[in-house]
Amino acid sequence: MLFGIQARRDAPVQITPVGGLERSSLPQQTDLSRTPTSEAEIGFQYRHLETSQHRSRNLSSRLPNAVVSEGNMDFEHTIGMLNRLLLRKHPKTFDSSWIATNAPRCYRFIRTKIRTEIGGVDWDRVTGALDRNFQRRWAPKPRRRFHVLYRNKKEIDLILTKYRDQLYVFVAPNSPTDRRTRDRIAIALVRVAQNGNVLAKEEVAALIRYTIDEWLDRYDCLSRWKGYDEQIRQQLEGCIRRYRYTGSFLRYVFRTLECAGRGIRPLYAYSLDEPVAAQARDRKIANVTRDPETSALRLYSRR
Repeated sequence: MLFGIQARRDAPVQITPVGGLERSSLPQQTDLSRTPTSEAEIGFQYRHLETSQHRSRNLSSRLPNAVVSEGNMDFEHTIGMLNRLLLRKHPKTFDSSWIATNAPRCYRFIRTKIRTEIGGVDWDRVTGALDRNFQRRWAPKPRRRFHVLYRNKKEIDLILTKYRDQLYVFVAPNSPTDRRTRDRIAIALVRVAQNGNVLAKEEVAALIRYTIDEWLDRYDCLSRWKGYDEQIRQQLEGCIRRYRYTGSFLRYVFRTLECAGRGIRPLYAYSLDEPVAAQARDRKIANVTRDPETSALRLYSRR
């Protein structure tokens, strides 16, 4: 297609397609420092113009406040509104109070529709659906450091009953959907445990231990934790106590074990009936001694 070029020194370049097409002005952000001199450059600018107009139409069509009333809001639309609001205001941190002040429609929908199994507002589901850059800015009000410990099995049953047929995800997740479900179950139990429910802490620790055992066999960086069951339990309890940010709880546990295990000496299991050396008659069991002071068992070699 041929184009006619109209250019003045004091005016932006305009491209007029020859053949009855309407005149279109290039967007201001396009570099028009020089006049196109070839048909290829003219075609590139014309395609850039069409792409910019298409993106503008798509962006305007995703303006949620203009097309959806409060009664017709749903979860996806609420997340879209929050993403656009955070992109426009660009706060360093935000919490539920910030959402209530800057997006009252979203706040009312979340408080009414997005609830946990035990009745609270499910902010983990909301912030987990936001853009990853905004998830890191979520800074809720600090929780009380000390809680009255209690045992309430009904709270655990409310969570596990909902996911009764999906508990296999802690043993053998088959897809990204299973891994997301595993995180939802774990986070729900962790939040109850952080409120002081001892049974919830024991339940989530038992479920996640299945996943950790699978990690020990799969990843070399975690294999050195084999044999340190008590230390693994302590690290897992620490993760349950410290978990505050929005994101995958299982990923947080994995990174914690990976970093904390760098100074651990791996344990090697072998049989004491093996010979002490190749073609030797003595067995390793003959070199086992007991320290009279510490009662520790050690191997020694004769020189």
